[in-house]
Amino acid sequence: MIHRKWFRHEDSVKLTHEEVMNIADLAKLELTAAEIDQFADQLSAVLDYASRLDQLAHQRYSAHGNRLAVGKRDARRCVVQPSLPREQALANDTDTADGQFRVNAVLD
Repeated sequence: MIHRKWFRHEDSVKLTHEEVMNIADLAKLELTAAEIDQFADQLSAVLDYASRLDQLAHQRYSAHGNRLAVGKRDARRCVVQPSLPREQALANDTDTADGQFRVNAVLD
């Protein structure tokens, strides 16, 4: 059972019946009116919880990742370096063609 008081906060938004029916259509589910009410509450609680987690993440971390845990002395400077020559990169591969790695097809 979901304890609503834990999930709900001042910015909570309740999904409408239309939104729940749209989600059910996408999932190819046929719901009764009681199930629509139940899922509206449950899905709204899940979205509220995700929103709270998102707010916590934004409070703790900057836009540049976890820079709070890394001091300025520990941060590595970005230095442009030449890349590995193509011939050297392909040297240990047994299946190359036209200066590229050959791989099995992933999609048909």
